[in-house]
Amino acid sequence: MKATVVPSTQLAEFAANLQFKDIPEPVVRRAEDLLLDWFGSALAGKVGRPVQVIEAIAREMGPQGGRAEVLISRRMTSPLFAALVNGASSHYAEQDDVHNGSVFHPAAVVFPAALAIAQDRGCSGADLITASVAGYEAGIRIGEFLGRSHYRTFHTTGTAGTVAAAVAAARLMGLNAQQMQHAIGSAGTQAAGLWEFLRDAADSKQLHTGKAAADGLLAALLAEKGFTGARQVLEGPQGMGAGMSRDADPARLTDRLGQRWATIETSFKFHASCRHTHPAADALQQAMRTHGLKASDITEVITHVHQGAIDVLGRVIAPETVHQAKFSMGTVLGIIALHDKAGVSEFERLYLDPAVADFRVRVKMVLDEEVDGAYPERWIGKVTIHTRDGRVVHERVDEPKGDPGNTLSRPELEQKALALADFGDAASEAEMRAVFSTLWNVTKLSVVSRLL
Repeated sequence: MKATVVPSTQLAEFAANLQFKDIPEPVVRRAEDLLLDWFGSALAGKVGRPVQVIEAIAREMGPQGGRAEVLISRRMTSPLFAALVNGASSHYAEQDDVHNGSVFHPAAVVFPAALAIAQDRGCSGADLITASVAGYEAGIRIGEFLGRSHYRTFHTTGTAGTVAAAVAAARLMGLNAQQMQHAIGSAGTQAAGLWEFLRDAADSKQLHTGKAAADGLLAALLAEKGFTGARQVLEGPQGMGAGMSRDADPARLTDRLGQRWATIETSFKFHASCRHTHPAADALQQAMRTHGLKASDITEVITHVHQGAIDVLGRVIAPETVHQAKFSMGTVLGIIALHDKAGVSEFERLYLDPAVADFRVRVKMVLDEEVDGAYPERWIGKVTIHTRDGRVVHERVDEPKGDPGNTLSRPELEQKALALADFGDAASEAEMRAVFSTLWNVTKLSVVSRLL
């Protein structure tokens, strides 16, 4: 009688055996885009106080020297501490990528772990891309497996992200399928991240991504030395699905592995805010441009949203910090309405602006059956706008800016990265242009060395 192959085993075998030649060229190009986009976000985190605290601890506790690069300080250290700091900085500006269906930000956890190992061990650029794709494919499927109920309480980027980082690191280290499964087990048992921090503007979000990247890397290092992990930590009766979800679907873990490339489904973030605000922000922006509206013309904006947006954004009533403001639908739409742009600089300058606060109270979220039914695979933006002269304007956006069908071009990605580096005061334009040249040709590198 043939033994049943469990999903965790299949996922580990796919990740361990993935070869560069197996990855379609459009997926490779997308991975290059995602890598460059991540680099800009990681630099922007330099100004974040929570990131600076984590970097200070890393300086105190980690080695002063090594082969892995801490991007915000340009110092070299061990892979573990480089992944910790780079992971924390990646998620500060709220500009890192997102996969809609899994509600997961892969770049912030996959690339810090993968880059650290690649630099430490002298891996090739093709190896870096292969491992990163393995991490994306695994992490996205784990996020989908955990389902919508998981996201109500758990920050998927911290939970699924820990396993995604482990997969990327283990693939770069050349671990076999059995070792990969042990790495997944050790990552899964460390996976954590709770949304409660949003309620009182705590710093936890940077800890989630920093620890996910570092703990995933740690899990791979342990597996390399023979340390074992639970073989079914994902779908087992006392695994992540059982403990963290009410609608976990193990079939999602192996959904068309090697045929459906989830990496290419990943979206870029155009606005510097929580992705749940983007569909409504795009719809409001489109309506104001189409109908010639000014913020002063608008008495009310009703945003028609999915339940996930209410679960996350509904916690923020009156934002007290710039980071909390990025999770306030009213604040985001106020900045858009008043300034037609919600980038990192706009948030820093305007999140406490009385005019933005005045607009914020005119914004309401209501659950919409169509929008909720399409989520998370599609993030539809719908708004109803009431004006002072009695008009009612309806607007919708079916693919927010940055989604695969409405994506950012490479010149747009470069401009975004330049703005993020400038915001973080982390790299000059000349330095960034040199990195662009490197990353657009990363698969040709025989050895991945420091970027700055």
